Amino acid sequence: MRAVVQRVAWARVTVDGNVIGAIGPGLLVYLGVGLNDDEHAVAYMADKVTGLRIFADAQGKMNLSVLDTRGGVLVVSQFTLYGDVRRGRRPAFDQAMEPARAEVLYNAFVAKIRSTGLTVATGAFRTHMIVESAVDGPVTILIDSSRLF
Repeated sequence: MRAVVQRVAWARVTVDGNVIGAIGPGLLVYLGVGLNDDEHAVAYMADKVTGLRIFADAQGKMNLSVLDTRGGVLVVSQFTLYGDVRRGRRPAFDQAMEPARAEVLYNAFVAKIRSTGLTVATGAFRTHMIVESAVDGPVTILIDSSRLF
């Protein structure tokens, strides 16, 4: 799995002009599911995302997680995180999991985050969405369950 995690002041996702998910301060998570992902990747990514210490403590140091701040989490499916642009100019998505299986793991990730008691909003799987946010910092973190950056 791959995730782009952004610390946000707020974020929302709109489909056909209707807001379907929104949060205040917290994390905006773009999540892509790869060919080799499984329940272990789900558990790893959910733990990593909720445990990231990217929120300021009383001294202004990035020392708190979204669990500590009780912020919201907006999860948006993003198969394009597996776009390979090493050849040509059109991304190849060969390493992205096929949609039906990917949706199961995406939903498992969302459920794992919800099980922490955090407020979780989502986009719509396999749907064109407009995502708006106010990135705070800016803080943007890349996470890949199959390798370290």
